[in-house]
Amino acid sequence: MAVPEYERLSRSMGRPRSSASRNLSGVEEDEAEGEVSELYDYFRSHFGRTDIPGILKCFATHPPLLRHMMALSESMIFGDGHLTRRHKEMIATFVSSQNECPYCADSHGYFLRVHGGSAEALCAIQKNDLASSSLTAEEQKLLRFVQKVDSNSHEIDKADVDLLCQAGWSQPQIAEAVHVAALFATFNRVANAFGLQSQGLLALFESQGDATVGIEAE
Repeated sequence: MAVPEYERLSRSMGRPRSSASRNLSGVEEDEAEGEVSELYDYFRSHFGRTDIPGILKCFATHPPLLRHMMALSESMIFGDGHLTRRHKEMIATFVSSQNECPYCADSHGYFLRVHGGSAEALCAIQKNDLASSSLTAEEQKLLRFVQKVDSNSHEIDKADVDLLCQAGWSQPQIAEAVHVAALFATFNRVANAFGLQSQGLLALFESQGDATVGIEAE
């Protein structure tokens, strides 16, 4: 199941920067044993990326957590569901930018671009410019809802959901948006607490240009 973003990385002349954690130690590849070693091997063969991302090294301090988080990410993030992959990456990038997580904001900003997100939309998301014309009216409403999920979930009520339904989003899509936003709030806090820094994936994308993207925006 090699995914487009990792296929693109495998063709790149550059490589992601080291994602070793600065505050807490994760499980490095040369230290992995038993179940962690097996899960790292599965990641390499299944996703087509030869090196292990830093966030997985953080989860590997508790092997069952690594196993479940890998399965959850594969089923929830790495593919279309009720939401398209592009919209999931839009949510992931927005939440990660809001939570000032350099690791996740860079990684998922890169994924957003690979999956058809425009440079203008990425810039608007990074700057919290939800009125930008690079986002559709429906996307603007979805991201405002996601912002509330991330920062003030206790204030969400039926009216918020009804507003999204009126904009054309289905309840299964809204539910998936909640799940993706909440999942990335967790990822952001783990990455920030461990001290993961940006891998420089967006810089790699910009250095390559758009010629090899091969994925059209929906």
